Amino acid sequence: MAMVGSTQPPQFVRTDGTRFLDGWGRPIRFTGVCVGGWLNMENFITGYPANETLMREKVAGVIGNDRATRFFDRLLTAFYGEADAAFLGELGMTLIRIPVNYHHFENDDRPFEIKPDAFDHLDRAVEASGRHGVYSLIDLHALPGGQNHHWHSDNDTHQAQLWRHPHFQDRVENIWKAIAEHYKGNTWVAGYNLMNEPADETRRVVGPLYRRLFDAVRAIDPDHAIFLDGNTYSTEFDMFDAANPWPNTVYSLHDYVASGLGRGGDYPGETDGVYIDRDYARRKFLQRSEYARASGTPIMVGEFAPIYTGDERTDAMRREILADQLELYREFDVSWTSWMYKDLGRQGLVSVSPDSPYRRRFDAFVAKKNRLAADQWGSDRLGGTGVREVSEAVQALAAREFPNWRPYPWGRFDTVATLLNNLLFAQPLADEYAELFRGLTDDELDALADSFAFEQCLVRESLREQLVAGGDVLVRG
Repeated sequence: MAMVGSTQPPQFVRTDGTRFLDGWGRPIRFTGVCVGGWLNMENFITGYPANETLMREKVAGVIGNDRATRFFDRLLTAFYGEADAAFLGELGMTLIRIPVNYHHFENDDRPFEIKPDAFDHLDRAVEASGRHGVYSLIDLHALPGGQNHHWHSDNDTHQAQLWRHPHFQDRVENIWKAIAEHYKGNTWVAGYNLMNEPADETRRVVGPLYRRLFDAVRAIDPDHAIFLDGNTYSTEFDMFDAANPWPNTVYSLHDYVASGLGRGGDYPGETDGVYIDRDYARRKFLQRSEYARASGTPIMVGEFAPIYTGDERTDAMRREILADQLELYREFDVSWTSWMYKDLGRQGLVSVSPDSPYRRRFDAFVAKKNRLAADQWGSDRLGGTGVREVSEAVQALAAREFPNWRPYPWGRFDTVATLLNNLLFAQPLADEYAELFRGLTDDELDALADSFAFEQCLVRESLREQLVAGGDVLVRG
């Protein structure tokens, strides 16, 4: 159980063979949540369309740069604070994974210049969480140029440009040097997650870039554990040598079950023509964790968990998926951080209340986004009535004309849906979202931002019960 008011640990979290040791040298099986949608904002989490940079630009165009900056800073302040840290500590959580957008550290028009306020919100989270016995894992979730193809790397295209341009790679190294310098003595920081879900189609750049970043961090900070996501969205680890794992390093996998996502079918049952049940989920986990098990390093699942729909029949199956995953993680002494902590009600442990000013203003807009399938995560990817007729026709045309087309990373269906729904439809929606801010007073903007404070949120009780039960186990050995 997390210890409220616990002092700074005397040592750093470190790996010891297949297990973690906490700051007091005791074996620990980390369990916690990802604070997604906060320092790396995501469309399905807070209700905007497209990617974060476009959304911020559109809102600033309506209410002005100064007022937009003030609004977003207040939203970030409300989103995670003392009350959130206390809640997680009381649940017995021991780790938060904090996704961060590189824009908090530098601007694109002033590369290599670390902002003077770069660490303000991160420091608040690390300090508040530590007061309640919860460690922080710093995750660079959106990198210059985009390390993968989707909105969660703040990518406004469907191309991952990080791998093609050394300039972007140089900037990533500079950012990690700044992070390492800032946190090198902080023992409430569990470690550094160097890249979220890299997707290097060539498979030639990701390994050397990891080595470069690892060495750059280690030259400044020899103590913190380093977490490395596998290639292709943290599922492939073939760029590493299992016989020679790097010291004090964790090879972190992501473990989503397809039937728990937006287009998921019954569980057990078929999703996208594949029969998925408990045994299938187990095989996928064993495949994704093969490197960690072969190398004798801790097994860390950095992201997992299903999406909820509001339909009780479906959600009962989603809870069954989660139960099967948590049982599997207990069996293999897996540390984990569930995706995710807080949102508008799709997946979070806590969610913004429907009675809040933000939900009252934006719920109808979110419903339109869902009808258009403009957010990839949680959407059925085809859209509602009318939209589906267009989406299905385009998908059928692509399948008929290009039957052997298997674009990286997830194939034809995902690529067509990304281009059609998540990029084309999302662009005009960004203007509509911004227009909902027009004419609001400062007090009204403050009320929107404050809607994300813990006091205005509801707890998904079934998820709380499952996550707490899933963490109630001692580490073997």
